[in-house]
Amino acid sequence: VFPTPTIGMIGMVEDKEIVTTLNFKNSGDRIYVIGEMKNDISSSEYLVKYHNVNNSPAPYFDLETEVKVQNALKELIYEQVIVSAHDISEGGLYITLLESAMAGGKGFEIETDSDIRKDAFLFGEAQSRAVVTVKEKKEDQFLDILAKHDVDFSNIGIDTSSLIFIDKERWGNLGEWKDIYDNALSGLLED
Repeated sequence: VFPTPTIGMIGMVEDKEIVTTLNFKNSGDRIYVIGEMKNDISSSEYLVKYHNVNNSPAPYFDLETEVKVQNALKELIYEQVIVSAHDISEGGLYITLLESAMAGGKGFEIETDSDIRKDAFLFGEAQSRAVVTVKEKKEDQFLDILAKHDVDFSNIGIDTSSLIFIDKERWGNLGEWKDIYDNALSGLLED
């Protein structure tokens, strides 16, 4: 059900006070996607695992957009405007949200975009996107920085205590999803 973990990048952090982790931290923080949501499920885990389509075009990627998104993220982190940040990649937005939620012990409520297929919105792996959380008192500064960098963004929801809602429909609670995630390998080995 979940993507295989991959090896991350190694880098040097000049100031450990500005490290921004992926975990959701506070109920009520706003959840944003930085970068453009695309109506694209190409080469996604969703397409492979649920539709048995193993060969499809690469997901959307534009180098100029990637540079703008990364520069905006860098400034948001250095200015300590965002609470968390996590790239959207293997598994798409839903898996990114689950990983951040599980790491922080928080749930989330989001709304999808009716102009984009729901499966593409939740599971598409188009590049140059990240999920970030922002405290309400920092939203104006956050929006100013995004405008300065001319990047697309979407306010999709909020962090919650432990429940998960998508378009006002309950998708379970964090504990249920964490149990599936934590026991996926042992479940496969027992079969």
